[in-house]
Amino acid sequence: MRRRKWIVTAFAGVLIGLFWSFLSQLGTGGTLNQLESVLQDKVTKQSDAERAPNVNIKLIKIDQASLDGLGQFPWDRGLYAQLIGMLGDAGAKAVALDVVLAEPGSDPGSDALMAETMKKYPNVILPVVFNFKAKQDNAGELKTESVSYPAGTIGAGPGQIGHINVLQDNDGTVRKLTVGLKDNDGAMIPAFSVKLANYLLDASHQIAWNADKNGWYRGDKRLPVDARNQLGTQFYTEPREEMSADTGYDSQSFIDVLTGNVPADYYQGDVVLIGPFAPGLQDEYLTPLSPTLKMYGVEIHANMIQSLVAGKFFTESGPSVNYGLIALLTLLSLLVFSRVTGYKSFIAYAALAAAYTVTWIELYQLKSVMIMFTYPFLAMTTVLIWSVVQHYVTERRERGRVTNIFGRFVPRTVVDEMLASGEEVKVGGQRRDISVVFVDIRGFTPMSERLEPEQVIQVLNEYLDICTKAVFKYNGTLDKFIGDGVMAIFGAPISQPNHPELAVLAALEMKRQSAELEERCLREIGVPVRFGVGINSGPAVVGNIGSQMLRLDYTAIGDTVNLAARLESNARPGQILISEETLNRVSGQFETAFIGDIKVKGKERPVPVTEVHGQAEPTSSSGIRELEGREGA
Repeated sequence: MRRRKWIVTAFAGVLIGLFWSFLSQLGTGGTLNQLESVLQDKVTKQSDAERAPNVNIKLIKIDQASLDGLGQFPWDRGLYAQLIGMLGDAGAKAVALDVVLAEPGSDPGSDALMAETMKKYPNVILPVVFNFKAKQDNAGELKTESVSYPAGTIGAGPGQIGHINVLQDNDGTVRKLTVGLKDNDGAMIPAFSVKLANYLLDASHQIAWNADKNGWYRGDKRLPVDARNQLGTQFYTEPREEMSADTGYDSQSFIDVLTGNVPADYYQGDVVLIGPFAPGLQDEYLTPLSPTLKMYGVEIHANMIQSLVAGKFFTESGPSVNYGLIALLTLLSLLVFSRVTGYKSFIAYAALAAAYTVTWIELYQLKSVMIMFTYPFLAMTTVLIWSVVQHYVTERRERGRVTNIFGRFVPRTVVDEMLASGEEVKVGGQRRDISVVFVDIRGFTPMSERLEPEQVIQVLNEYLDICTKAVFKYNGTLDKFIGDGVMAIFGAPISQPNHPELAVLAALEMKRQSAELEERCLREIGVPVRFGVGINSGPAVVGNIGSQMLRLDYTAIGDTVNLAARLESNARPGQILISEETLNRVSGQFETAFIGDIKVKGKERPVPVTEVHGQAEPTSSSGIRELEGREGA
């Protein structure tokens, strides 16, 4: 049965592990994946001390003031050329324009001016926009439908472009930087932020795509990108609740820089991003920093630049690691929950959950590794639920089985003790130290001859009921009825250190309770029907003997049992005879009288026999006081 239990447990573990492993790789959508993302947001969010923006990354805002002063979008491209030229002459390290210029402008002269500016200042970056297929073949990859490059009339060179795509999760949140994307010809286009970060990095830490190694590298260190070339990055600013709030990177209005209110040399040695900073321009996104407050696209690019420069990005565990984590938590939970039940299983669950949570956080903080949390945690929770249900069903089944076997022979309290002990009830036996009581009715044959059959059964049932109640009162086991006799054992199936004392007490209880019935039988039928009792203590083989298919009976066999039966057959009406072994164990607790040595069948030598008359006064047995205390409880 134990082997079968482990087979069932192992099978359940495999199913649970496979179920959550399958769900974990269905894709990036769904409530559970969003929950995983939200939990990651909590652990990756930096403290205020860590969140200081890089002073060499500055923003120039196309804000409402600029729109009011320079007119509504789209602007003449000559304005961009003018501002870029001012910044280039002032010594800006790099200038990026986060405005898509995919089509030729309405004024060819402005495009020509822009082309001259691009040629003069090679450190100017213009955006490329990737348009993806509405339905992807694989949730872990990106298939491109079209790519929008800067118009040819602007003359941007191959080193002056970077894609500005920010990919949102299903909840609309931007959490990762797409380091690079391949166009339809297979050419890798680096992200806007990658191009700009390289201007702030020294030659040994440049970020580039290595086609031979099929990976992105920062110097000689491979970047931990996923199948979409995405990288988990940090955010160094907070979303702005008000446009005037100074909570992020240094940002000035486009019109103020263009008109000289903010001098161009203010940007000397800096990376400058020019981009939309007004709600009407529809370039706002949610970030992990807030579920409601948005951040402009140009701010997101600035954060990603700083993350790349600082080398502050994290590695997400891949599918194989995730499968391993789910399997590990499932196996560990099965091992733990199979050994503890009740409230202890919930304590163990809390301990496992706490340990995994601490590991999850520490791996990120110390190693910048983000392992999967939600699915391994849910696998562990599923194991807990399954274990609780399994323990409940098993306990109910075992309770029914034990009650079916023992319910007729022992008191309810003994059945409960057996179930609480967790010992398995099985066919076979074990050697136990017990006391055996045999009881037989003296005068039964003459009585049965004088009474009608119905009356015989009535009297017999009354006697047997007295015996049963006495045995149960002292938590004995009613082994069997043998015609007009009874066999009972004490000390099994539940261990009772004072079982000899309990056996004698039960016999005295039978004698006391039968007095009224004896008088009635003598008065009505003229036959003094009384008990004869034999008690012996010692080792015996006890267990459930019988057929698994038909019936199991709990009984005891051995020399100890045989001698108790012989003593009972030698007892006169009203006598309680005990063996020398039983006498030695209850010495001083009862009033006794030595009968002598009796020759019994099966023994070569006569056996010393003692008669019990009653309890000694006063009783000092702690065992009796304990039992009486339980009976009264």
